[in-house]
Amino acid sequence: MKAIKLYKQLEKDFITFGMSDVWMQYMDSIADFLCDNFRERSMGLVCDFTMVIKKVYTAVFPSKDVMQKILNDGIQESMLFVHHSSIWDIRKSPEVFQQMERGLLQQFRDNKISIYNLHVPLDNYGEYSTSVSLARALGIKPEKAFAPYFGTLAGVFGKTKYVTVQQLKGKFQEAVRHGVSLYNYGNIEISKGIVAVVAGGGLEETIEEIAQNNVNVLITGITAVSDYSRQAHRFAEEHKINILGGTHYSTEKFACVAMIDYFKKMGLPSEFIEDKPVMEDM
Repeated sequence: MKAIKLYKQLEKDFITFGMSDVWMQYMDSIADFLCDNFRERSMGLVCDFTMVIKKVYTAVFPSKDVMQKILNDGIQESMLFVHHSSIWDIRKSPEVFQQMERGLLQQFRDNKISIYNLHVPLDNYGEYSTSVSLARALGIKPEKAFAPYFGTLAGVFGKTKYVTVQQLKGKFQEAVRHGVSLYNYGNIEISKGIVAVVAGGGLEETIEEIAQNNVNVLITGITAVSDYSRQAHRFAEEHKINILGGTHYSTEKFACVAMIDYFKKMGLPSEFIEDKPVMEDM
């Protein structure tokens, strides 16, 4: 497929007026590899390195392992689709976003491998969105979008069949395939069977809206108590809202897996590349 055709279709299907993002505040060190359009708006085509795309790889972050795996495959004229254009690592706070390695970017350029990023547009409520995809993986039926985020709605309220938070925690662990955190601040019974789902993060930005909707369970990614999140945890405890956390990576990967179907519908072979969760997120 001609690369320009794929880029235009992604733009049409996911990016709407009013969306914004902030990646360029982190990415000056690799700015010479980036498209002018990305430098202006921090979304869409990150690196324009090919005119033809024969295969698409999807991943949450463009980590060293992810980029090296693609290079090892030896498939030129391909594309890496990522949810984030930088690599999250809470262990390196305050510099929590790390940048792609310049040497690997040069190899991507040499091998004609473009990079495309949908962060805010993929968080936006829709068929492939991060929170909808996470909800579906947990057997939760999305009912209503919430959580304003850079011109979108990034969270969902949904119906679960589980009665208690412990039951839901078990399903969560099964889905992400590792332990999850539970801050048991409220009643163990799930109020009216409705839970809030915000993939990735968003505890600090969403907890008051969750309380206003009389929901007593939030499922998200980053839940570690820190100077940044302490006030939100205090609010959750005061309002008896239980918090389940499953790491930034593990709660957002389901959308990147779902995007395989999107690319296959366009006739492009596609593959999701697994990475490692940062357990300190919880």
